[in-house]
Amino acid sequence: MHGPAKGLFFAICYPVLAGIGAPDIFVGVHGKVNIYCSSLVASGKANVWAIIVLCRGRCGLSRCITFYLVAIAVSDFLIIITAGILNRIGRIYFSNSVLSTTPACRVSSLLVFATRDGSVWLTVAFTIDRLIAICCQSLKTRYCTEKTALLIIGIVCALSCVKNVPFYFVYQPLYILDGVPWFCDIKITFYTSPTWLAYDWLDHILTPFLPFLLILLLNSLTMRHILVASRARRRLRGTEDHGDPEMENRRRSIVLLFTISLSFLLLWATYVGHFLYARLAGAGYLTSLDFNDPDYILQETTNMLQLVSSCNNVFIYAISQNKFREELRKLLICPFTMLTRVFKQ
Repeated sequence: MHGPAKGLFFAICYPVLAGIGAPDIFVGVHGKVNIYCSSLVASGKANVWAIIVLCRGRCGLSRCITFYLVAIAVSDFLIIITAGILNRIGRIYFSNSVLSTTPACRVSSLLVFATRDGSVWLTVAFTIDRLIAICCQSLKTRYCTEKTALLIIGIVCALSCVKNVPFYFVYQPLYILDGVPWFCDIKITFYTSPTWLAYDWLDHILTPFLPFLLILLLNSLTMRHILVASRARRRLRGTEDHGDPEMENRRRSIVLLFTISLSFLLLWATYVGHFLYARLAGAGYLTSLDFNDPDYILQETTNMLQLVSSCNNVFIYAISQNKFREELRKLLICPFTMLTRVFKQ
């Protein structure tokens, strides 16, 4: 993620995101109303609420599913911190701070890519877990366990960090002032060196091309199995499955799975399109701020949608899971309930 967004297009989109995230708005630098910062803070709070609710374990989900959902929520929260606060707010409003030095900029970019990959591949891991739980009953008891979930989450997070270490060496100082390197500029060799070109292609294949294909394939297999199993179960029971607890559990898991997967596919579609356009047209990645440049608008739109992808899982949980909505409601009114009890006493 390169340049900060202040154009008209993003000035409209970020307030919409802020309005969805939370109604509160606070005053930013120079006395201006900072809608963008509010959207990131609201999104961060939404992920924190999701983590708390899921950790309470009262949503009717297995601990295996809960571990994956908590890991995804934590990863999304870290994206808000790294990509939103450190990368965006830090570069917009604190351009002369330590966050704008080249070493800090490199570390910030590395953290953004690592947390991004972690979130994406945790979604894939969750999809695989649900496929095995629904379609492979013989493997379910061995794979869909708390121990396996924790192992997979740890491996995904570790590999996401290791895989993105080369990004630290992609950037060079934009200029050096009094011996201090400032800002990050992509090295020319990134576009000309066969090694860097291969790494760039590998990076985009691993995130998000391969996850795209895996999610589509795995969801197709899961849906096919569910349809076949549902028809067979109806024939055996001789009735509709409205009162069947097993089918209700499957339906609840599938709604959650497909909602998260579809959201991922839609919000990452522009990222895939931008990468293909940049490579086929030889446009490269822009670091200058030119809001009249369609290429820059497309690039910044992909960055914004990646942030949206990291903000919306809590709303997906709320829409698709009745028990999650109920637990979230209890958590939100808990302070008022405690105050009421105190006043009554």
